[in-house]
Amino acid sequence: VQLMESGGGLVQPGGSLRLSCAASNIIFRIDNMAWYRQAPGKQRELVAIVSYSGDKNYADSVKGRFAIYRDYDKDTVDLQMTSLKPEDTAVYYCNADNTWGQVSWGQGTQVTVSS
Repeated sequence: VQLMESGGGLVQPGGSLRLSCAASNIIFRIDNMAWYRQAPGKQRELVAIVSYSGDKNYADSVKGRFAIYRDYDKDTVDLQMTSLKPEDTAVYYCNADNTWGQVSWGQGTQVTVSS
């Protein structure tokens, strides 16, 4: 599976951004699709995940502010981010795994929250 992210950029605190990720070269069914992020000097962390059945989970730090959406027909996953804070600044990565347990990552997109 190949993953391509888009939608990152610079936004002021309190603003919103929507990240998109499109999957291609799919041979086996995709199970989970997720968004991770990695801030400078920190480990990569899970932000949000949606399973094949539609179950969603979020990191405590983004609950109520971020929402993950999956389009099963288009094999895309979006991350709607609202009420952004400076601590949300990071490189955001799209992630997917398939029924064979293979894991794929996108190249990452930078999100910077600053005034």
